[in-house]
Amino acid sequence: MDLDAVRTFVAAADAGRFQDAAAELSITQQAVSKRVAALERALGVRLFNRTARGAKPTVDGQAFLPHARDLLRAEERALAAVRPGRRPLRVDVIGRRLAPATLLRDFRRAHPGVGLDVVTLLDIDAAVDALRSGAIDASFRAVTLPGRRLPDDIETVRAYDEPVQFLTGPAHALAAAREVTPAGLAGHRIWMPGLVPGTESAAYYDALAAEFGLTIEITGPDFGTEPLLDTLAGSPSLATLVGERSHLVWPAEHDLRRIAVRHPVPVYPHSLVWHRDNPHPALAALRDHLRAERSGPSGRPARPRAWTWTPGRP
Repeated sequence: MDLDAVRTFVAAADAGRFQDAAAELSITQQAVSKRVAALERALGVRLFNRTARGAKPTVDGQAFLPHARDLLRAEERALAAVRPGRRPLRVDVIGRRLAPATLLRDFRRAHPGVGLDVVTLLDIDAAVDALRSGAIDASFRAVTLPGRRLPDDIETVRAYDEPVQFLTGPAHALAAAREVTPAGLAGHRIWMPGLVPGTESAAYYDALAAEFGLTIEITGPDFGTEPLLDTLAGSPSLATLVGERSHLVWPAEHDLRRIAVRHPVPVYPHSLVWHRDNPHPALAALRDHLRAERSGPSGRPARPRAWTWTPGRP
């Protein structure tokens, strides 16, 4: 559909006269008539009753008008999404059900006037390339893992240490436990088919398995979260590991159990990453929000570091 014709139709409907619409759009009255006529041909209906006193939308014109306004608003949103200096803050997360997406939802509620686009890239290398090109403004990544060094033009701040939980079905041997220890999970089959070798998530869980002697299986097809939860619900032997703030929903009859892992608490080290020359005005607001959330009301981290484990630090 020709959006210039749609815009002309809306202007004429609002003004009530083609002449006034022409003045508003800085085109000739003849151009207004041609655009409206072309739109009427495309739609197969008459949009205006033309009289000596002006132009009044027909019944079809009245029905089309709110949809025409929606089309113009959609056009503006589409342009704003890619227009330099005006587009929403674009942030990469490792998954839309995981903690970084939840952190962004909290940020959006605290700053309702900030436009926000959420994308998902495969790994830290793809994120760095996108940060450097300006395709994204920030990324949530586990950049503190051993062997990971960021380029000098990329800056980072620790955003959130997310506790890892043990997720089981009701028939599992540990289903009734209120908490478990990392070492106590040794010998139990932990199934995580969504882990992609070579990513920072896989590196984290590889280090966790090596530290505490765990068996983490990534074999088998990854059909997504729902099939995984369905499998766990009926299995007496399979379990998985999830982040505390991962957004998971399952039918009540699954009766899945999220069990705390403690002594120590394995935490996944989410960091916010951005290019040092990024000019987006909302980026500083996001950093300030995450800093306040991480500090808590007392200004100190809510969980003492001595109680937690991350790769490279006992």
